[in-house]
Formats: sequence, C-alpha cells, structure tokens
Amino acid sequence: MLLEYLQQNYKANEPIFVSDIELPVTDTNLRQMFKVLCDSGQIMRYDTGIYYLKGVSKLKGGTTLSASEVARYKYISRNNQVNGYYSGYTFANQLGLTTQVPFTIEIVSNKASAKCREVCVKNQKIILRKPRTQITGENCCILQLLDLLKDIELYVDDDISDAAKRIGAYVKELGLRRTEIDQYIGLYPDRIYKNIYETRLYNVFA
Repeated sequence: MLLEYLQQNYKANEPIFVSDIELPVTDTNLRQMFKVLCDSGQIMRYDTGIYYLKGVSKLKGGTTLSASEVARYKYISRNNQVNGYYSGYTFANQLGLTTQVPFTIEIVSNKASAKCREVCVKNQKIILRKPRTQITGENCCILQLLDLLKDIELYVDDDISDAAKRIGAYVKELGLRRTEIDQYIGLYPDRIYKNIYETRLYNVFA
C-alpha cells in the first residue's frame, strides 16, 4: 500500500517526508512500513524521517538527493505550498550581485522556530530566519526583494548602479507593482527607503 502511494505521488529522487504522508494508519505503523521498504531496498533513506525513490543512473550506487534540494523542499516549497525563500548572500549570488558562493545557505521560512538559528541538513549549514510576516505564494518574491534591499550594500561586489540594473531587470521580469511593495515596506527599517531611492527602483515598479 505504501509503496504504491509513494510511486503515485512522488518522482524519483524527490524528498519524501514521513510527516507529509496521509494514509489511514498510525504514526508507529507508518514508520514501520517505511523501514520495511527501506530494508528491502525499494526506497532509500536520506535522513531521519526523510526518504526517496531511487532514480535510474549509470553511476555506481545510483543517484541520491542533495542537501540543498532537501532544504528547499523542507523550508521553501513543496506540494505547491510556498513557505519560504532564499535570502542574504544566497539570493544575492543567484541574482549575480556578488561572485561569492556562500558555503552556508540563507533561508527565511515559515518553518523557522526561532528568529535566527543555524541548522544542518546532512553536512549543509543553513541560516534559518523567521519572516516579518507570513510567507505565501503571492508575497514571497516581494518579501525576498525587500529583504535584499534592506542590506543591499552588504551584497554588492562592484558599483551599485550595476546592481541596480540587475535588480531592475528582475523586478520587471516579475512584474512587481509599487502598490505591492508599499503593502509590506512598512515592516522594514527606514533605511530601506534610502536604498530604494539610491537604486532608483521606484521608477521600475509598474
């Protein structure tokens, strides 16, 4: 029953969290079912409470999950539910604002239990922060951008004007509106207004 459920609802190498499974069995029986499938090699165990269906690979030992992928599923989004976003140097690097490749992944998530703490997924260090307001699929990109702009001077390698162009292109790509920004900007320190002015982003918002 469990294996069929997993094959119908998960792709190969997609993290499976035991806590997400909805079957008419007790938690104890469910964990025992996972153990049986794992012991027989029908599924693979990644970490406590996390499994995956093994994908086909020419590499010896097959394919496996990456810590960054598990972190994304655990703290940012899974099952069409958005719970977080990348922040800090992680997001700045994704936008090309810095060439620094951070060893620690920075994430803001509804799943955070403290204002800021360090957690680990396998050997991957993650700085996990609580959001200023509940993150949803509708506001995640807005909050992510405002988090970046709040401390933009920390993340820019070169001239701020080049960073402004990159951020402006990102804003246009998303089609963010000034009214959307204004809805959340009051949650941030006053310096964010100065940073938006210096990057001239108010001219970019639709």
